[in-house]
Formats: sequence, C-alpha cells, structure tokens
Amino acid sequence: MSQPLKKISSINFGILSPEEIREMSVTKIITPDTYDDDGYPIEMGLMDRRLGVIDPGLECKTCGGRPGECPGHFGRIELAAPVVHVGYAREIRKILRATCKECGKLQLTEDEKEKYLEEIQKRIDIGEDPEDVAREVFKEARKKDECIYCGTTKNDIKFEKPTTFKEDGEKLTATDVREWLANIPDKDVRVFGMDPENARPEWLVLEVLPVPPVTIRPSITLESGQRSEDDLTHKLVDILRINQRFQENRDAGAPQLVIEDLWELIQYHVTTFLDNKVSGIPPARHRSGRTLKTLAQRLKGKEGRFRNNLSGKRVNFSARTVISPDPNISINEVGVPRQMAKELTIPLEVTERNIEKARKLVKRGPENHPGANYVERTDGRKQKVTEENCEEIAQKIEEGWHIDRHLKDGDVVLFNRQPSLHRMSIMAHEVKVMPYKTFRLNLCVCPPYNADFDGDEMNLHVLQGEEARAEAEVLMKVQTQLLSPRFGAPIIGGIHDHISGSYLLTRKKTKLEKSEAIELLRKAEIKELPEPTEEESGQKYWSGKKIFSQVIPEDINLTYRGETCKSCETCDEEECENEAYVKIRNGELKTGVIDEKAFGAFSGEILNEIVREYDKSKAINFLNRVTRMSISAITKFGFSIGIDDEDLPKEAENQIERVVENAEEEVDRLIETYERGELEPIPGRSLDETLEMKIMQRLGNARDKAGNIASQHLDPDNAGVIMAVSGARGSMLNLTQMTASVGQQSVRGERINRGFEDRTLTSFEKDDLSADARGFVYSSYKDGLSPTEFFMHAMGGREGLVDTAVRTAQSGYMQRRLINALQDLKVGKDGKVRNTSGEIVQFDFGEDGIDPTKSNRGEAVDLDRIIEDIKEDEE
Repeated sequence: MSQPLKKISSINFGILSPEEIREMSVTKIITPDTYDDDGYPIEMGLMDRRLGVIDPGLECKTCGGRPGECPGHFGRIELAAPVVHVGYAREIRKILRATCKECGKLQLTEDEKEKYLEEIQKRIDIGEDPEDVAREVFKEARKKDECIYCGTTKNDIKFEKPTTFKEDGEKLTATDVREWLANIPDKDVRVFGMDPENARPEWLVLEVLPVPPVTIRPSITLESGQRSEDDLTHKLVDILRINQRFQENRDAGAPQLVIEDLWELIQYHVTTFLDNKVSGIPPARHRSGRTLKTLAQRLKGKEGRFRNNLSGKRVNFSARTVISPDPNISINEVGVPRQMAKELTIPLEVTERNIEKARKLVKRGPENHPGANYVERTDGRKQKVTEENCEEIAQKIEEGWHIDRHLKDGDVVLFNRQPSLHRMSIMAHEVKVMPYKTFRLNLCVCPPYNADFDGDEMNLHVLQGEEARAEAEVLMKVQTQLLSPRFGAPIIGGIHDHISGSYLLTRKKTKLEKSEAIELLRKAEIKELPEPTEEESGQKYWSGKKIFSQVIPEDINLTYRGETCKSCETCDEEECENEAYVKIRNGELKTGVIDEKAFGAFSGEILNEIVREYDKSKAINFLNRVTRMSISAITKFGFSIGIDDEDLPKEAENQIERVVENAEEEVDRLIETYERGELEPIPGRSLDETLEMKIMQRLGNARDKAGNIASQHLDPDNAGVIMAVSGARGSMLNLTQMTASVGQQSVRGERINRGFEDRTLTSFEKDDLSADARGFVYSSYKDGLSPTEFFMHAMGGREGLVDTAVRTAQSGYMQRRLINALQDLKVGKDGKVRNTSGEIVQFDFGEDGIDPTKSNRGEAVDLDRIIEDIKEDEE
C-alpha cells in the first residue's frame, strides 16, 4: 500500500556538532592511501568500502548496495588540532568582540538581553529574518571597554584574512578561540540569533572533519590503466598527511615553532578544501598547475551544482548549428539539414489508423528520409532499426508499439538563440527539411532573436509529446509573437533590403510594364493583375503603388506619417513632396511611400493594423508576400553602393572646407577670450567647463552644417541616401561622416584631454586647447584620416567597445537577479498576482490590469485611432 503524502511543516538549518559528525560517520579515516597494489580499496583509507562503492563488482560494506544503488556514506578525520572554519571566520570575529574572554558572557545587561530576545522571537513568529536585530546586538555589545559581569578588561580583536585572530597583537590559536566560544552561556547564544541546540558557537571551529562519500568524489581510470583521483580526494590526502605529521611532531616534543607551522598547514589545507578561492592565501594546485575545484567551487557560480546541474541541463533531442538566411521560406518555418532530420526523432504511437504508415516508415530504415531509427514494443523493450532488419521489424509491428520516426516537413519544433533575453528568444517553427548543413531562417525573424548571419549559431529542440506540440503551436508559433510585450507593437517585420525594395517600388516615379508587374505579383503569389494606372502611346503601365496595394488586405483604412517626414510646420498631407503622408483607403495605397514605418520591425504601422484588426495568420501572410515582392523589386531595379556614391562636387567640398575653417576660427577666438580672462561663464559652470561646452557646441554645429551641405548635393537616387531616408539602415549622419567630416571624437562625453602630460599627443604643444589637439577629425572617411585623427578616432571607438562589453555583463547580471526574484509569481484567473505560497503580490497585474502585448505602444487605449474612426464614419 502506498504511503500517504505528508506535508513538510518546517525545515531547520544548523551546524553539525562534533558528536553529530562522529555519529553520521561510518568509519574514522587514518591513512592517506586509497587503493592497494591489487587496486582494492584500503581499510580506513579514503576509498574505504564503508564510504560507498564506485567500482563494478564491489558491494558497499555499510548498506550492501552495488555501484549506482549505494548513495555513499560519510567518514571522518579526527583533526590533531582544532581549525577555524573559513566560512564562519567573520561570525567568529563578531562573537569574540561582543563577549568576555574570562566569563564568556555577552556584554549586555540582563534587561537588554530580554528585550532583544523578545524582538527576535517576534520576528521568528511572523516568519521574518531576525538578522538586523542580531546586528544591533553585536554593535551594542562591542562598545564596552571592560566586562560588565567580571570586570575583565576587554582587548580589541583584530581579524586578518582569512582565519587569523589577534588579541592586542598576540595571535589567538584555534584552541583558544574554541575555549572562548565554548564558555558562552546558551541564553547569550540565543540573544545573537543562534539556536544553541542546533548551532553552538564553538562548533564554528572544527575538531572533526566530515569526509564526503566516495560517490561525491569518484576516481576515474585513464586509458593507460592509471587511476586519476578527484580534486577533493587530493585535498583530503594533504589534510591526512599534515595531520599525521603534526601528531608525530607533537608526540616527539618538537619545538613550538615547528608545531605552529604544521598547525598553520592543517588550517591552510582545511581552508582550501572548503573554499579554494579565499582571498589572502594562494590557491591549492594540482601537479599540473591547475587550480583545484573544491567544495565551494562545486556549488557557486555558473559552473556550479545549482546553475549548471539543477537550473539548466543538457538535453536530448536538440541540435545546434550555424544559421543562414533564406528569404523564400515562410516566417513560420525553419530550414533543418537533412542529416539532422534523420538523427532527431519524434515518437509515434501505432494505432489501427496509422499502422500502415508506421510500417512504411520502418521499412525505409534509418538511412532514407523520412524513416525510423527505433521501435519500442508493448513490453517496453527497445530495438534499433537498421538497414538489415528494417523489413523484418516492419512485418512485426503491432498496435501499441512506439516508433521513433525522423523529423519531417511540418513538424513543430522550438528554435532558440542565446542569450535568451525575452520570451521571443525561443519560438515554435515548422520544420522544412533542406540540403546542406545550416539552419535556414527567414530574415524577418532576425530582430526578435537579435540574430545575424556572421557566424551565429542557434539551437533546435524537438518536442516529444502531443500536448507539448499542441501547446507550442498555440502559444509559441512565430505569428503569436508578432507584438512585443515590451511596447505593444510588432517586433517582427521587414529589414534592410525589404525596406529599400518597397521604398523604390512605391515612389511616385516608379512605372512598371506588364511583364514586370506580373513578375512582382507572381513572387507575392497573387494571380490577378489589376487594371493599369496609365497608358502612354499604346503602352500600358502600372504604378508601384498599385502593385504594392495588391498585398494589402482589401478593407484597411490607415493614415500615418512615414519615415521621410520632416515635421514641417504646416503639413501638405497628400501633396507632400517627400511622399511622407501615407494614406491607405480600402486596401489601396493612395499616397506616400512604403518605408520602415510601414512594416519594419519595431514600428510596422500597416503590420500593427493587420494584427489588431484581423488575425495573426493574415499578418504573417502579408509579411511573407510583401518581403518577397520587395526583394524581387530591389533585384529588378538594381541596388548597389560604391565609393563614388560618396563623391561630392568641388563646389560642395569648398563650402564644407569654409564651414570647418570658420568653426576653427571661432574656436581659436573662444580660446583667446578665455586666456585673456574675458570669457563669461555659463551660470552654474566653471570657466573651463564653459569653454569646453562652447567649443563642443561650435564644432557640433560645424559638422551638422557640413552634413547639410553634403546631403543637398547627394542625389536622392544615391543608394546610401535611399537606405538612410527609408529607415532601412544607417542615417544621414553616417553619410555626413563618409562624405564631409567625421567630427568631434569624445571620451566620457568630453573632448579628448588625456594622453601625455598637459597634452593629448606629443605632436601638440602643452596646454593646446585647439580643435585638432582635442580630437576633432576634419577629414571624412572617404578622404581618409591623418595619423593623429586616426588615433583620436580609435580612442573614441575604444570607449564604445568597452562600454558595450561592460553594459552587456551588467544587464545580464541584473536580468538574472530579476528573474530569480520574479520567477515564482503568476497571474491567476482572477487577475491577481500571487507567489507560490498563494500570497497576493498585486491585486491587479501591473497595477492597471493591462496586458502590454494588447496595449497600443504602452497606452491602454489608442484615442487618436478612435477619434479618426469616428471622423471617417461621419464623413
């Protein structure tokens, strides 16, 4: 009969007393040797069979279990002299400073003790940590100069890392410390927040060391037949050897100095056994020079037991390889190499409906795709399918068997790119088995994964259960993740060439012949050709806008200002010369160009409208069509950038030169005014700060003016300009730096002012405040930088790289802390946020009950849209 489930009422943490360590120990360990010449564990050695067994064929002497059955048992080493436990050294210091050496009493009056005990009990009763009360107890007790009970003068206790205590300059031995702590009465122990039944202060000094079971520190046999011991075993060997030497020397009456040195060695080895990264002492190393991984290192950090083996593990049915782009597969799909599809399997339960299908799969064997790799019979036995036995197994298949079939087109898998920073870092895709060895990914899905194709690798996880597959399909499919929960707008959308292509296609001057129009529509899988827009000398033409309109759902009405909008004082609306006023009526693009604002990732107005007004599958369909049409358009029109795209006419170069010269003269005038002491300081700023701010302002204006001149002389059909104005990539600032002037380089938001003494480089005079001496780069990237300019530019660039690296590490750590703090919270059906204990954390999710994914860019209601709709209805 099964035992009824019991509920744990509480868990008590304490410190092992020497008696408990001896009780739980199955043997005393006295010899540092492990195995005898025959490879058999030595009795009372570190591999004693009473501690558990790891070698096949042996039985544990304590529980009779064989390897894999026996969990292992603790042993003990009786230390010849007590040693301080490094993990509790700071606590020992606090206790020594707060108590009397002679009588051991805590330096507080009886009334104060009672008051603090009541406060501690109150905290414990309501489930709070009484740590801050204990902190106050130590602080108050430390203030006394002599014992209030026996009058003994209190000396100051100095602590030297990691485990040394000094009283008035004299070293306290661990024995002295232990005796001092043992003197403290139980009542006083309670006042500083310890429970004397589970944790007496003297137990913080070790007399007996527990020896972990063999199963925790197994040895491995190398190819040469030699045994290689675990790092913990190496440390225990050191402890035993020094312990023996200490005993022998003490019994032989060796000089005190020798005894002290050997005791310090025991302390060192026990300390590094517990934690091998203690500051103040050199870490213990292997013969090879490798630092040993001891107890603390096995638990702490990313590679430790908790984060590596409990929170995250390696899993089966997963694959990893490099990703490459494929604009022709759907946004929902992922291209999986055939080699992987044959290795990754999905369990198929054989029923009367699919038994023939199962037979066919098994008959194909493991080499042909789609086939099968294993079968599992009804009795639970598993059999590998091979080329030789596949026919035979196929005949035997019965209902109730399980077949591990290959991954095939249409299967739902999880796809992930690390670091996983938000929920869209792992989404469900449909498999499309393809040749070659990379995962293929549609370009529109790059933004949520933050993926690019410069060698990024991604992970694929094959779901093994029907429920898991259904759940992934409903909750995790790419189309369900279109809107980001961070800002309530599309995070998936067109990028780079998609934007440039649609921009070129929808400009006023784009006219297409019949064959060109058909080709673009065919790419978007549209079978009907609309009526032509115009006719010239018998030739019919279709405008780019008309062709683009074919992919927009028919009854969409939308008006917004595009990426090219210059925020004029009075908007020309439909007459805008930059074509920034986008107007769609009944699914037809009337005015404006389609740029990043229309269907780009993070903005996508049209996409946002389709997701909200229709369903997600329609939005994916739109995105698939529009991206294919855009790529076809950009291929047709041709789009490339060359060095001559950054050429400026002589006239423009002269104008830029004059602007930069004027700026330089202004800077020189400012410096002269400053040196004469006539510069007026900006309120709240020093003279030096005022000068720097004014110089930065003048040089910033100079670069902006140079940029304006450059952009006026650049052809609107220039590839760089098209990318910048459509929002596909880069900005006019990038073009300015390429064509006109790179501008002021800065470090920590200031002009460059560090380098050599009183000057940035030795080629400048001391205290030179001029523009070029402080990092202004006159040249453009196209003309090339002078050596000093290049150096200044490298300084500014280095700051960016360091900053990025530091920010990544900091934000990663903050994310970990947040996840650990919030991972147990969940929103119930009643909208309340509760933790695992059922306590209410928020009465309304997010204090307003609004799902950010369903919000309109963070706003609960899109008022502008509602007003627009009402106006249209009235018209």
